[in-house]
Amino acid sequence: MQTNAVSLPDLTGRTVVITGANSGLGFETARMLGGQGARVVLAVRNEDKGREAARELPGDPEVRRLDLADLKSVRAFAEDWSGDIHLLINNAGVMALPEGRTADGFETQFGVNHLGHFALTNLLLEHVSGRVVTLSSGLHRLSTGINFDDVHLEHGYTPYRAYGQSKLANLLFTLELQNRLDAAGSRVLSTAAHPGYAATNLQSHGADPFSRNVAMFGNRVIAQSAWAGALPTVYAATQDIDGAGFAGPGGLFGMRGAPTVSSRSPAAKDPVAAERLWELSEELTGTSFPL
Repeated sequence: MQTNAVSLPDLTGRTVVITGANSGLGFETARMLGGQGARVVLAVRNEDKGREAARELPGDPEVRRLDLADLKSVRAFAEDWSGDIHLLINNAGVMALPEGRTADGFETQFGVNHLGHFALTNLLLEHVSGRVVTLSSGLHRLSTGINFDDVHLEHGYTPYRAYGQSKLANLLFTLELQNRLDAAGSRVLSTAAHPGYAATNLQSHGADPFSRNVAMFGNRVIAQSAWAGALPTVYAATQDIDGAGFAGPGGLFGMRGAPTVSSRSPAAKDPVAAERLWELSEELTGTSFPL
């Protein structure tokens, strides 16, 4: 199947797990990969919404509960899993929320966007045969580095500062995961993607009304569709890309257009920070690289 510069392979017999797949980018990713014959598992916090979404998807998608804001839920999902996973797509995320904490006491955006996926990936990695794709954002550039002295931003929280740090963490995780896979002699690839500026419901939950209104206006006049925003994810999942590669739109300053290999900030290339973040994440989640 050829779709806007992405030639999708036949995925019949392959299992794909997508977090947050009941709406937005995750739903469109599920639609594209399911259309190629993949067995798609929607890992979602709200099973009712997941089942509603599944009715609109091709094939025979499965819905399983996963709350990335609660490590007990992450562990339960992984413990209940059996069989191979060809693609693990760490798609779910929250953006620019008011300050809050997860069930485990983590700053919400860092906890959901990074730590929940960190734990899930390590707990499922022995089942993965193809790729781990982690969703970041062009707004990772808002953060010049992980605040290791105050990673939960208890002193100086702002919604976009927290979001930028969590998205930077996604890229550093992708980098260190690939380093560890290489060292273990694994053929699994760790890749990342960002959607550019895609019109989804993610922007509607922001803490600041002015920023939220600006974002929603941008959704109407600048943003590309959720379908187009999902193409970089599918690119990172199926196309010829290097380990730790980062896919994103190729036009309008990386905000829209056909997917290609994208650039990242210097902070997102720092191997020392990537290793330090990994060690901190192991400590916080109680999970570690299993290979």
